Amino acid sequence: MPGASHYFRCGVVAYSNEAKADILGVDADDIARHGAVSEQVARQMAEGARRVARADYAVATTGIAGPTGGRKKPVGTVWIAVASPRNGGRMPSVRRRPQPGHRPRQRLRHLLLP
Repeated sequence: MPGASHYFRCGVVAYSNEAKADILGVDADDIARHGAVSEQVARQMAEGARRVARADYAVATTGIAGPTGGRKKPVGTVWIAVASPRNGGRMPSVRRRPQPGHRPRQRLRHLLLP
């Protein structure tokens, strides 16, 4: 898209727990306590991405695409966090999006979030 570099600085794929901690500064104790797919981790990922990119806004997602999940975190559980200067130093906004379905459907659904 022409001009995208004027508003999109970079992207980070922090798939492993180690990458979440090392690159984005997510607290390893929070990952151990709450799991990688949690509100706490999503918040820290968004704020870490904002800091690393030196950006005004950052979006982070963490979720379970399958093929397996659990009772508390079934396949389709996704946490989405947005960090922005409007947060005024507060924690980033976070939203949980439970979406049942198989892995390919999960990818498509979360790309097309309303």
